Amino acid sequence: MTAEAPAPTPEQAGSGRYAAVAIVLHWLIAAALVFQILLGWRMGDEEGPLAFALVQLHKSVGITILVLSLARLGWRLANPPPPMPAAMTGWEKALARVTHVGFYLLMIGMPLGGWVIVSTSRTGIPTELWGVIPWPHIPGLSGLTGDARKGVHEAAEFVHSKSAWLLWGLLALHIAGALKHQWLRDDDPVLARMAPGAKPGRKLEPRLAIIVLGLLAAGAFAYLLSPPLPRTLPAPKADAVEVADVADAPPAPADASLATAPAANAAAPAEDQDVPAEPVRWVIDDGSKLQFETSWSGSKIEGEFARFTGDITFSPGALDRSRVRISIDLASVATGDGQRDASLKSEDFFNTGQAGTAVFTADRFTHRGGENYLANGALSLRGVSRPVSLPFRLQIDEDKARVRGVTTLDRTAFGVGQGEWAATDQIPAQVTVKVDLRARRG
Repeated sequence: MTAEAPAPTPEQAGSGRYAAVAIVLHWLIAAALVFQILLGWRMGDEEGPLAFALVQLHKSVGITILVLSLARLGWRLANPPPPMPAAMTGWEKALARVTHVGFYLLMIGMPLGGWVIVSTSRTGIPTELWGVIPWPHIPGLSGLTGDARKGVHEAAEFVHSKSAWLLWGLLALHIAGALKHQWLRDDDPVLARMAPGAKPGRKLEPRLAIIVLGLLAAGAFAYLLSPPLPRTLPAPKADAVEVADVADAPPAPADASLATAPAANAAAPAEDQDVPAEPVRWVIDDGSKLQFETSWSGSKIEGEFARFTGDITFSPGALDRSRVRISIDLASVATGDGQRDASLKSEDFFNTGQAGTAVFTADRFTHRGGENYLANGALSLRGVSRPVSLPFRLQIDEDKARVRGVTTLDRTAFGVGQGEWAATDQIPAQVTVKVDLRARRG
């Protein structure tokens, strides 16, 4: 039988002190853990864009802790730590080992649990570490559906939240043990193993003050930090659609999104326009825009749909025979922030996986004087169809035309916003829609 190799002496293991790499990783992870737990608690007190930004930061810090903890574990396995001080009793050494194992389980398990939560979230928001590095969902979990997805998600949330309290308990035990050996046992150089130069028995140890201040700073940083909020689209150019473009037109019904459409009206259009007597086919040109505005906890959100097509036959002189059909690719939504855009595509909002296209159709038009018209039709979105009225201004110049209009839609009438997002305290029900179509005769 081969004899068991003797444990390395303090000299062989670095004079009883951890190596510099282990020391740096230890304190980086400790500060990150304090920051992360307090940041998680702060997230529950915030709403809107700030809460969203804090969640993204929480994910980045969590994955960073996971990477650092795996690196720390790998270093420990490849470089055995120095032996515990000989003066420690057997139960003290056993408790120290249990505490260290518990720390590794939590330092690795908690980020993994958070990763499971993100991977099974209904919103499916992607993770970008520090806003730069794409981080995937856990293979297999993001494909779960129904009760299986919900069950895994809720179980991970429960374990993740309770683990935070367990971590606080281990931290308290770890700190209490270190202080006991520092203040009550003059022959145990425990603190010096991770804080080089610390003297056993020295009650006013400067390194203790530095450690306490460092951890307090990490906690304060978690509550004072203001991470960058989700971006929005650049400010529109001067010729973009504005509410003022149709402000001088007679007002549309008070609730345009649910109004009963009036009968078609073939009143005479403006005299200076080239008015065909028959409906003309129009082709949408580049430069056309379909935009929307809303707010999130008071912060303005602007977005647009980059892809939409139209089947348009229209003439001011033949309103009763004019027809419009606009198909909108909901997956082309863009608000300037990729993670928010991914959330909008989820089943809680546009649900592009099941209903990727919204369709607006109109076959009743009213001339309201000058260049002003009113289109009455319907919008189909998420499998729901509702009446919609769109006041617009029409300008025709030979073979070119431009349509600019503004209306409001009640997102809740179409089911846009499920679960917690169905409430209108953070995101209002009314969403402003702006249309700027440039077309040519086809």
